Amino acid sequence: MLEARHRRVRVLFGTLTTLGVLTAATGIWITRPIDPTLLAPPAHPALVLQDRHGLELRATRAADGSLRRWVSLAEMDPDLIAAFLAVEDRRFYQHHGVDLRAVGRAVRGNLRARRVVSGASTITMQLARMLRPIDRSWLGKATQVLWALRLEHALDKQAILEQYLNRVPLGQGAIGVDAAAALYFGASAGEVSVGQAALLAGLARMPSSSNPLVSPSHASRRRTDALARLVQSRYIDATTAANARAEPLLDRGPGGSRPFLAPHFTTRVASWIERSDAPPLDTWRTSLDLPLQSELEAEVGHAVTMLRDRGARHAAAVVLDNQSGEVLAWVGSPDFWADTAGQVDMVVSRRQPGSALKPFLYGLAFDRGYTPASILPDIARVYQTASGPYSPRNYDRRFHGPVRAREALASSYNLPAVELVDRLGPASLLHALHDAGFASLGRSAEYYGLGLALGNGDVTLLELANGYRALGAGGIWRPYRWTAALPGEVSPPGRRVMSERSAALVLDILADPVARIPGFGLETPFDFPFPVAAKTGTSRHFTDNWAVGVTGRFTVAVWAGNFSGRPMDGVSGVSGAGPLLHRAILAVARRYAPGTLPSPESVGATRVTICRLSGLRAGPSCPRAEEWFAPGTAPDHECDWHRDGAVSVPAEYAEWAAQLQVAAGVARPTPAAAAAAPFHIVSPVDGDRYRIPPGVPARFATVPLRAAGASGRGRVRWFVDGAPVAVARWPLASGRHVVRAVAGNGQMAEATIEVD
Repeated sequence: MLEARHRRVRVLFGTLTTLGVLTAATGIWITRPIDPTLLAPPAHPALVLQDRHGLELRATRAADGSLRRWVSLAEMDPDLIAAFLAVEDRRFYQHHGVDLRAVGRAVRGNLRARRVVSGASTITMQLARMLRPIDRSWLGKATQVLWALRLEHALDKQAILEQYLNRVPLGQGAIGVDAAAALYFGASAGEVSVGQAALLAGLARMPSSSNPLVSPSHASRRRTDALARLVQSRYIDATTAANARAEPLLDRGPGGSRPFLAPHFTTRVASWIERSDAPPLDTWRTSLDLPLQSELEAEVGHAVTMLRDRGARHAAAVVLDNQSGEVLAWVGSPDFWADTAGQVDMVVSRRQPGSALKPFLYGLAFDRGYTPASILPDIARVYQTASGPYSPRNYDRRFHGPVRAREALASSYNLPAVELVDRLGPASLLHALHDAGFASLGRSAEYYGLGLALGNGDVTLLELANGYRALGAGGIWRPYRWTAALPGEVSPPGRRVMSERSAALVLDILADPVARIPGFGLETPFDFPFPVAAKTGTSRHFTDNWAVGVTGRFTVAVWAGNFSGRPMDGVSGVSGAGPLLHRAILAVARRYAPGTLPSPESVGATRVTICRLSGLRAGPSCPRAEEWFAPGTAPDHECDWHRDGAVSVPAEYAEWAAQLQVAAGVARPTPAAAAAAPFHIVSPVDGDRYRIPPGVPARFATVPLRAAGASGRGRVRWFVDGAPVAVARWPLASGRHVVRAVAGNGQMAEATIEVD
């Protein structure tokens, strides 16, 4: 027993001796002088972004290095110092490098989480990490504490605060409060307002993702939190805080005299560089073409001016080089500095694309054996889905009966597209869209359902542009790039979205002005002096307008609408985004030869004369058209729909044609159809609101009169405000109007509309 007691005494003595030695060594280490070079102002190389021609777009850090200049504490605005103390370390002047109260709270939280979730880092501890990189572990936290104690021993509080405020990262490559004040406000650290000081202090925790150039909403919330802490510390009162919250997040003149061009693009690039393992280069040569960028910025502003009276306030555009994937232009909003919404970047914001996704559906169908001459039903149909009955309709609220796939895609009919998705499966379409780079479509195929063909999922303008670029690249998707391609640089491997032949067929259809006449008329914004495959998209309730154009050399995608999601007044993709696309493509073509689109013949397709109605080989009585077919898919027999000057539709299409005639009011429905579809007005729909386009001749401002259902014998008679109408289209007139349709059997239907 005595020997055991002696052994415990020896162990205790050894432990105390070891602790004493460690304590003494730690004390000696803490009191040692710090190497002066560690505290000297760093001299990192400047980060400059240039366009593809070497023109400076933006210097995210000042020319003399990462820090714009070292600012003494005396030169800083007192509001700025107070804001950082209130947000980051309100007991800074009471502790000696470690705040024991905060440590206690952090230890409890970390033990509950079983990992380090809160470090209770004081300003001194944060400075320690800036001077000496330390990992975020328990050992790293202990090292950070020791360094904080050493800093507190070597420096006074004012020196520590000065070091911290000159080294703290505040987003977009801005290091230190003076660099950040210059970047965001065009000011120095000595002339910021209370609101600006609070904003900078709020960025210290998450500078990359919460700065106002990346996320204005996050930056605004962090400024509000910082102001609340200043009120809590009684540095300012509630009235001052309210006034500060009303200040704009950004100033119109950031960066002093340094250029700040292509702001949405350079902001995104700076964020990519900051978050990636990119090499520490002084200068980055981007892919952007600054002269083209400037011209497109003017075109986007012009588009918004022209659409303002139709309820559109914003627009965006992006241009990609088809071969290299280089971003040639990137306009995220009409005016980056207009207000808080100006920093919203619609090139990468998610919205519903409407019909703009249809080309990928038809490319999938062509790979599955369909052809541009395949007959598809454009008739009224109700689909039974997991979420209930689904009854799609066309933009013109008409039915077109049996239509060829070429006409259905070029005229952007909705009903044939939904029928195709029903046949091929939403999962197949979603898989094809993922292959085409639409990563924003993160839900399941069951969630989107048949409406995926009509764009009921959110995508970005950049995804749309790069997806269409894949069509121009023979059906192979590759990532876009923001750096300038080097001569002879090999393109990265891609993935196939659709076959080369199907991609060529889709582009041929989208570039066919005749095939789009039924849907868009004779004159559209998509008539160019060179080949362009164009497609529009309009989301539900006219919230978003999209238009994309593909040439042999480049792809242009544009958007028009409102960042708030407020619907426009009847603005479609043709009337809204279409004119902007037209001007944008011509602007790009002045700098880059558009080239030619891949011909279906170059990828093995053959041309066959077909019947326009049936899609079969043309007979002597058929209306004729030329169509491309992949090997083995051309029709092998002559059209039998036209005989002796009459049209005889085969039984498999008879019901489609019957529904078309009923919808047009020129035939009686079958008893079953009459029971299922009561007499009603198809166009205009009750509650519709129209606006007479300014400058449009009255003869063109009309609305079609269409009815469907149990029409009985004879034609439908039409009345507007009690007066009979003998034509199929009624000229719009301002005011509130009652439209009445009277069927041959006496049935009536009414619709009330308003015209501005």
